[in-house]
Amino acid sequence: MLHRFVFHNNKLMPIEETRFSPGQAGLLNGWGLFTTLHIFDGVPFAFDRHWRRLEKDAARTHCPFPFEAGKVRGYLAEVIRANHVKEGCARIYAIYNQVGHWRSDESFPLVDLFLCSTDLPVFRQPARLNLREHGRHAASPLAGVKVTSWLNNVWNYYEAQKSGFDEVVLLNERGEVSECTAANVFCVRGGRVQTPPLNSGCLEGITRSILLEIGPRAGVPCEEAVLRPADLFSANEIFISSSNRNLLAVGEIAGHRYSNAPGPITRRLDDAFAVYIKEYLAMQSSPAALR
Repeated sequence: MLHRFVFHNNKLMPIEETRFSPGQAGLLNGWGLFTTLHIFDGVPFAFDRHWRRLEKDAARTHCPFPFEAGKVRGYLAEVIRANHVKEGCARIYAIYNQVGHWRSDESFPLVDLFLCSTDLPVFRQPARLNLREHGRHAASPLAGVKVTSWLNNVWNYYEAQKSGFDEVVLLNERGEVSECTAANVFCVRGGRVQTPPLNSGCLEGITRSILLEIGPRAGVPCEEAVLRPADLFSANEIFISSSNRNLLAVGEIAGHRYSNAPGPITRRLDDAFAVYIKEYLAMQSSPAALR
């Protein structure tokens, strides 16, 4: 459930006072961007990384993005304070309003900015995953972009949960592993950690990028590699990652079970990620960061 206070365009307000209109063409067409941030101790984690991805996605989708990182970070801090969030999730949305024929002549900004927060969702560990063929179209020019046109993701997630699974591994048109609907996939084999490359159609997840950086420093080689279902089934360990999950061990994929979940490599990376978070929070509270 969304918390009561949100930030819409230029002010903080109770959610019931927020107004969207059918005349906002991007809202109904799904022409917009978003990102989900994990809030630790009242701090939006990895904000700069999320912001860079938003800017990159805006350029790819031709969505105007006339916002300043420092100001939006301040607006997000207002939302977090108003909702008394110590640990939870926040979202930044940018909705392209003035596009196409089916729009109104109301006085909208070119792009709506909407910020909100929620409690953390609860995830079962180890997770049970299904497989879905043709769940990703890697050749699409919008592959890997975090857009508000999210039906393919939520529909596949719904189908997986309806069948008793927690998530689903989406395969691309080449039969390669891409990602889950809202998480990246990691495979542990022979002490090495592998995750699909971006040309598989997967999102360049924030947690994914951090793990690729810190894994070697934790003594765990981490690399991109083309993966197929057989690679997952022969793995020693599987885990998934996302902003609101961190690392989540997988105990089953489509009937194939992993008895040791979470395995030793998953636990080591999880510990390394926890240290990274602690160091990040310490940097945010330093005098230089507060200026």
